[in-house]
Amino acid sequence: MWDILILNPMIAILMGIYRPFASLVGGFGIAIILFTVIMRLVTAPLTAKQMKSTQAMQEFQKSKKWQDIQAKYKNDKQKLQQEQMKLYKEMGINPFGSCLPLLIQFPIIIGLYQSIIQALATTPIKMTAFFHHVSPPVLTDIYRSIYNVLDLGQLLPINSTFLWMDLTQPERLYIMGFGIPVMAIIVVITTYMQSKLMTPPSQPGDQGAQMSQAMNLYMPFLMGYFALTFASGLALYFITTNVVSIVQYAMMGKVNWRNLLPTRKVSARKSE
Repeated sequence: MWDILILNPMIAILMGIYRPFASLVGGFGIAIILFTVIMRLVTAPLTAKQMKSTQAMQEFQKSKKWQDIQAKYKNDKQKLQQEQMKLYKEMGINPFGSCLPLLIQFPIIIGLYQSIIQALATTPIKMTAFFHHVSPPVLTDIYRSIYNVLDLGQLLPINSTFLWMDLTQPERLYIMGFGIPVMAIIVVITTYMQSKLMTPPSQPGDQGAQMSQAMNLYMPFLMGYFALTFASGLALYFITTNVVSIVQYAMMGKVNWRNLLPTRKVSARKSE
């Protein structure tokens, strides 16, 4: 069911984008970039809705009314929950509003990742598995017409060269015999920028803010490790996703550019 509804259609889209670039050097790299951008644009309304719900919850946490309720019923959890739900209703907030769009996006994100992994097949077994995705034995009429028009099986094997990279292998740029993991470094930088720019302002002592700061520190290195050890096609996907996400949030006016600089800490020290 997963293959029929998610993975096979995404592979068909990826290969369909790759088709006009198949004869070009670096064509599959271009396809990965365009494929990622298109998927991000498709999920943009969900991203905007998730951001709106997240912002509403942040405003709720900062509201004086909620803080007064917390102080009043701090020893009565049941009453606190009842008053919390009343305040949610009063302020028109859906407590699950930020989760539902993410749950809808999650299969798309996983399908996007898996389709690129499948397309970067290198061994005969993986190539055979990928061929079954681009030419599955069981097809609906809609899928059959798409596969017949695109003739995706004829695009195999994929030309995996892009710039200085083989997209099926971990990336290194060799300079004077020394391999520099350029893509992994860019993944770390862009992941850090994305997480910092999208982190909302926090209140002193906020436990959620402390967790966000920890994630902002560890996540870039985790993604950088993946980019360092896995196929460079994934690193290209990570970088494109980070850049497109930053651009989307910037266009919505939600990016906190000052988060990149420790201006608040500096100003706080000066005031002391």
